[in-house]
Amino acid sequence: MSERATPARRLVSPGRPVPVSTYRLQLGPDLTFDDVAAQVPYYASLGVSHLYLSPVLRAAPGSTHGYDVVAHDEVSPVLGGLDGLHRLAGTAHDAGLGLVLDIVPNHMAVPTPVWHNRPLWSVLAEGPDSPYASWFDVDWSGGEGALLIPVLGDRIGTVLARGELTLEQEDVLGDGTRAVLRYHEHVFPVRTGTESLPLAELLERQHYRLAYWRVADEELNYRRFFDVDTLVAVRVEDPAVFDATHALVLQLLRDGTIDGLRIDHPDGLADPAGYLERLREATDGAWVVVEKILAGDEQVPGDWWTAGTTGYDALWRVQQTFVDPGGAALLGSVMHRLAGDTSDAFPGIVARAKSEVVEGTLYAEVHRLTELAAGICHDDVRLRDHTWRALHECLVGLLVELDRYRAYVVPGTAPHPEAVEALQSAAARARRRLSGERAETMDVVVDLLLGREAGSAGRTRDPRRDELVVRFQQTCGAVQAKGVEDTAYYRWTQLTALCEVGGEPERFALTPTDLAAWASRAQVVAPLAMTTLSTHDTKRGEDTRARLGVLSELPHEWSALVDALHRTSAPFRSALVDGRAENLLWQTLAGTWTAQGPIEADRLVDYLVKAVREAKSHTSWASPDEAYEQAVVSLARHALEDPTVVELFTGWELRTRPAVRAATLGTKLVQLTLPGVADVYQGTEVPAVTLVDPDNRRKVDTEDLAARLDRLDNGAVPRTLTDEKLLVTSRALRVRRDVTEAFTGPEAGFVPLAHSSGHSLTYARTVAGEARVVVVATRLGAAVERLDGWADHTVALPEGTWHDVLTDREVPGGVQPVGPLLDRLPVALLVAGAV
Repeated sequence: MSERATPARRLVSPGRPVPVSTYRLQLGPDLTFDDVAAQVPYYASLGVSHLYLSPVLRAAPGSTHGYDVVAHDEVSPVLGGLDGLHRLAGTAHDAGLGLVLDIVPNHMAVPTPVWHNRPLWSVLAEGPDSPYASWFDVDWSGGEGALLIPVLGDRIGTVLARGELTLEQEDVLGDGTRAVLRYHEHVFPVRTGTESLPLAELLERQHYRLAYWRVADEELNYRRFFDVDTLVAVRVEDPAVFDATHALVLQLLRDGTIDGLRIDHPDGLADPAGYLERLREATDGAWVVVEKILAGDEQVPGDWWTAGTTGYDALWRVQQTFVDPGGAALLGSVMHRLAGDTSDAFPGIVARAKSEVVEGTLYAEVHRLTELAAGICHDDVRLRDHTWRALHECLVGLLVELDRYRAYVVPGTAPHPEAVEALQSAAARARRRLSGERAETMDVVVDLLLGREAGSAGRTRDPRRDELVVRFQQTCGAVQAKGVEDTAYYRWTQLTALCEVGGEPERFALTPTDLAAWASRAQVVAPLAMTTLSTHDTKRGEDTRARLGVLSELPHEWSALVDALHRTSAPFRSALVDGRAENLLWQTLAGTWTAQGPIEADRLVDYLVKAVREAKSHTSWASPDEAYEQAVVSLARHALEDPTVVELFTGWELRTRPAVRAATLGTKLVQLTLPGVADVYQGTEVPAVTLVDPDNRRKVDTEDLAARLDRLDNGAVPRTLTDEKLLVTSRALRVRRDVTEAFTGPEAGFVPLAHSSGHSLTYARTVAGEARVVVVATRLGAAVERLDGWADHTVALPEGTWHDVLTDREVPGGVQPVGPLLDRLPVALLVAGAV
């Protein structure tokens, strides 16, 4: 146990429940509350302490994920309503399980038809006079007093000429008919008193402006979620809005239906720290974790009241500990041969992608920032000569160069030194790309963004300056997410497994010492944060990434394989297919080709189309290039059918099977036993080679899993990797449940253990300094195989007698040879005491 104390903001209030482990469930029409309740016996047998539910509030019609909320005061009837949620809670509680809920404070849906979102419908009907006008982040001065609604398939004049907009009478809310505007499936309210006007004049008089959908990137006057026009931001910084949007969720906490919360994207809020402090008070100190992307060694801000993150910081570290650093150069060479990208090109790719985003899909947000800065400068004689263009270039430069989701500055509060350093470093990098004439303007912009005195003596604050500080930070997250994770990560193909949400592809690989150092610190600073390997947002499932990681262990073999694939595919590979897409295809096949063969063609094609559109190099969602996309799709389909390609990948799968086994089981065991609350994403208790959503949200055959687990519990020997991963997952979860004090208790600790091989990863989980659980995992199984086994390598186990719960045998303490310990499985999970 560390002598350092865990910060109070990272702990829950005394008596509040803390999950030991969670099982993430993606609810929807195919997985309702009653469906989950029927599967509770399996989840309980697996060993989790809590079921972790995706958002349950009423969502937009047809929602497949629940993040497009339309009503905060109603549990989704599609899922079973409030009664169904209570039934599930009762069944779970009877089985000893609790519930954790994912909530979305940052935004609501702009649904079709919009009346499904009653607060937004009210704002469209009544404008600033609506009782809900304060709910949404709308700049009423930015759109001539009208909220921009970019839903039209063509420019407004053309739509009118075609007669596609009609005035009709409908009863949309069940309180009598009223005049509405209809555009195909879209329905909008008509402002009272304008019903009899000619259609063109009627449109001019509304509290909203119907516009061509492409207008949103240039003139949008409401804050949206990243660049998604159908998600409108909610102003939970307003106490009244917070209370209204959280009343039902808080009631579910008070009555014990749920035990804790996962907060979706708090970086998008105006004041994340203030929001989390208010939530802490409202929940009486319940367990709350946040979806927070940390850049490199960045930490969760010290003034946030949260147990920690949802686990992306653990995800990439675990994964990259199982990547061989020796493979970096050769995989970089393969990328260069195919795509032309050099191994040091990643920063430039990121900068270009972020530049494209700020000048493209996020132009409206950046324009709004520039207008704020220009207005501040125009009204201050000492700043008046800093032009709109100069301010725009400096703001763009900062957004491109800032290396994190947010620099946390609160108006009226002295900024933290880390925030100052982040902004000043970004400014220094941006200056290198700007003319010398912009240097003084950059100084002014940085001072304004840090809330410092700029211009007239003593002036640091006014409403516009405060708004600039807040909106800049909100825009940073959108630029980082859309520019890096949703663009650059689809362009960088050295090892695609590293291009993950919250990932650090430039680091390539970590050592066991790196992981142990991070875990030791996490045990102190955030012992109740989450760890994970897969989420509903990951770009590849954990098992796909584990298979891809093996490329780094066998880089020479992979390089030769890619050369053979390139030659073999030449007759059916169109000249339109670029090297990045080709490299992505071969790696995707390597990551999803199992002993049963390749991934289904439709799944592969759907993924590739999404990937190349996200990359935005030759096609995009906004401007699809059908010829290019068809060329990529044709290559993929031909590859799956070509006998030589099939033979090559079948041989690769067989050659890498032992290394894949070690990586699959090792990453899972380590993730489940590191400091924090361990999460299992639905279906990942067995190998699941999945890709980005919606592929990773497919239905899980829980009946088969339950039957398989029952066989293992009744003494069946695991004979496949599926059996082995289920064994490792269930036993690790049960150990967490049975020895809780070693994992989430106040005296829990993490201690690395001495070992003689860099290919083993070993540590103990302790209680008050006494080892209670020991983990031993094979790292880089291909290297162990190449060295003909473990030879005389050893691991120093704590003294005493240990029981390996994976192989059901006793192991003595002290210095022990690794070979006999890992002769049946590439991992071991030891619990103190003989059984």
